[in-house]
Amino acid sequence: MIDCAAFVGPYPFRQLPHPDPEVLVRVLQREGLAGAWVGHLPAPWQRDPSATNEALFAALEPHRAILYPAPVVRPDWPRWERTLRTLVEQGAPCVRAYPMHWGMGPHDQSMRALALACGELRVPLVLTVRFEDARQRSALDVAGDLTAAHVRTLARAGESVRLVVTGAGRELLEETHWSLTPDEQRRVYWDFAWVWGPPEDHFAHLVRTIGAERFVYGTHWPLRLTQNPRANLELLPDSLRAAAISDASSICPVGKTPT
Repeated sequence: MIDCAAFVGPYPFRQLPHPDPEVLVRVLQREGLAGAWVGHLPAPWQRDPSATNEALFAALEPHRAILYPAPVVRPDWPRWERTLRTLVEQGAPCVRAYPMHWGMGPHDQSMRALALACGELRVPLVLTVRFEDARQRSALDVAGDLTAAHVRTLARAGESVRLVVTGAGRELLEETHWSLTPDEQRRVYWDFAWVWGPPEDHFAHLVRTIGAERFVYGTHWPLRLTQNPRANLELLPDSLRAAAISDASSICPVGKTPT
């Protein structure tokens, strides 16, 4: 399995221990993961993503056999289409976007255009619901959580669209999934780092009702403990665990796009 939701770089609102690529490589080896899609943590709060993308590629260069850059494309920025194609040619397996941080509503046409362009290039668009719980969030961080309406609109944009939504809890996940058609549901994948395990057993409920094939593995390191998603898998009932692990490892194999 690979980690579809890891980061490097400093967080603007609090000190993080060791948000460095070298440490992430050791963390992945400890967790038995084959690699990670890695975003740059300062990126959502930058107006122009070009500098942060350059910093990300430079930081990951010594570790590209394990760490795969997940750069940012801002679709309201000049020549973003050329930027997207260049990043994919440089080996990015996916692209990240942060509509809430950029003040883009659910029906923003530029975000729809980005989702379609990523689909044409067969790379998934990664969306982040939240970085921290609202109770912990700095007063300076004014971006709200990603909404179900944002995900629905992009999932309905076209057949080629593939979305990986990270940081969702059960409520947002169910609100979105059950408001989509079966074809639209198959365009959206979710990580489960923010989904509750026992005693609430939200994750087991979602695996039973939505299906293990809709989930990918994400840790949100270094903002969250990497043991959380592993514990979620291990605490599943035996009848669900094997299927969940199999699906999580096959949906996002290294270097391939979810299909």
